[in-house]
Amino acid sequence: MLVIVGFIIVIGSVLGGYIMHHGQIGVLIQVSEFIIIGGAALGAMLMGNPLPAVKATFQRAFALAKGNPFTQKAYSELLTFLYEVFALAKKDGLLALEKHVESPHESELFKKYPTLAHNHHAVSFFADTVKVLLSGAIEAHHLGEMLEVDIEQHAEEALVASHVLARTSDAMPGFGIVAAVLGVVVTMGAIGGAAAEIGEKVGAALVGTFLGILLAYGVLSPLSQACEGQAKAETAYLVCLKVALIAFANGEPPMTAVEFARRSIEPGVRISFTELELLLKEQKGK
Repeated sequence: MLVIVGFIIVIGSVLGGYIMHHGQIGVLIQVSEFIIIGGAALGAMLMGNPLPAVKATFQRAFALAKGNPFTQKAYSELLTFLYEVFALAKKDGLLALEKHVESPHESELFKKYPTLAHNHHAVSFFADTVKVLLSGAIEAHHLGEMLEVDIEQHAEEALVASHVLARTSDAMPGFGIVAAVLGVVVTMGAIGGAAAEIGEKVGAALVGTFLGILLAYGVLSPLSQACEGQAKAETAYLVCLKVALIAFANGEPPMTAVEFARRSIEPGVRISFTELELLLKEQKGK
């Protein structure tokens, strides 16, 4: 929501100030300038990045409108899920989790926690780790290294959209200059015409520079920062899972493992220990 609000403020402030100076909005509607700048930016994006990265960039940019899903409520749900899973494993043995991690999207346990269930990366991260523990293929003290590698790879993938937008943002002022220069070329071809006609063409050329700078610093650069923040939030969510899984693998009781996970959450979205206890009591009472 803040992304949309910020975009409205940027555009509203620029156009509002322009109108206050008695500017005409119609003068800014130069379709040819949009085609030059937008087409050049899209073409450069396609040349410099693989198609999956371009698709991910658009998907992540549009997903920003939904807001950050990793809220305090999402983490509360995650901690409750972890406690239930670890308590089940302690009571019935680790094998009790096998049916859930083999088909997590069909598991009634995962379906109880929709925020987690809809997070493909987190579900795979958790399920694959439990499968490794079930197989006995790795010792507990090596588990942390394996999970860290997984998180690093995911973090790099999640930041691709931010990097693509940042590089495109850096190029936008240059594309604006290209559009302006082409406008000047057209203007020079009409240099013998009426002053009003020449002025109109010069104004159209300057719109190209205006658009390039505005899109760079008012749209694409903030979107890049927002995508980066979203990627870091995704990574932090996985880190919370990692901390809990390592504590569980080291033989800690369910409550202790969950407390380790709670302490790893950023203070801004972390619930208190008292709130966690109340949450788990309510869960047990259901």
